[in-house]
Amino acid sequence: MASSENCALSLTCEHRPGVLRDIAGVMADHQVNILMVQQSLIPSGPQKGNASLYFELEDGDDWGKLTADLLNLPSVLDVISYAPFSRIFGSRVIIIGGGAQVAQVALGAVNEADRHNIRGERISVDTIPLVGEEDLTQAVDAVVRLPRASILVLAGSLMGGSISEAVDRVRVAGIPVIALKMAGSVPDHADLVVTDPIQAGVFAVMHASKLARFDISRVRGQEF
Repeated sequence: MASSENCALSLTCEHRPGVLRDIAGVMADHQVNILMVQQSLIPSGPQKGNASLYFELEDGDDWGKLTADLLNLPSVLDVISYAPFSRIFGSRVIIIGGGAQVAQVALGAVNEADRHNIRGERISVDTIPLVGEEDLTQAVDAVVRLPRASILVLAGSLMGGSISEAVDRVRVAGIPVIALKMAGSVPDHADLVVTDPIQAGVFAVMHASKLARFDISRVRGQEF
């Protein structure tokens, strides 16, 4: 992999204290910057009981040497390199709300994303149908913790209360929010309100696109 590109590494290692510290130390010695890290316990198979660590890295000058040095750690059993998620799945459009409305927003988003991805972009669409103020609030708040989330669409008939407060927090984190026209206070807190759910999905993907000329900041506060 060229040194000018970001690198993704998947490590199989022992599941015990100090392993992550040792791995991070090797990466620091190579002066690479960690963009993302995920850890999980391997539940079955020959490596059952060991840990799986996934890193996305930047600024490396020799990924092959970094891999070799990681494999020299006694706790590291295997290292595999991949293309990073940003090159595979790209920017993420997140759609949360009622099942029927989510499906219609996704219809517009998936069709629009297909047009852009055919031209070489990478835009993915993530959906979760949910009901209930508490569950929706938790889901909205979690958007800021999702890697590569570029925009949130709230699709439903009635949203307000603590959901609106969560929308404000998402926007403060730099992720714009589109809301369907609905009852409740959420539309008053969103960047953009759209009546047609299919069009809402199209707008969301156009914002996520690097090639489209749509800029949500130029229509912020408007209703379509």
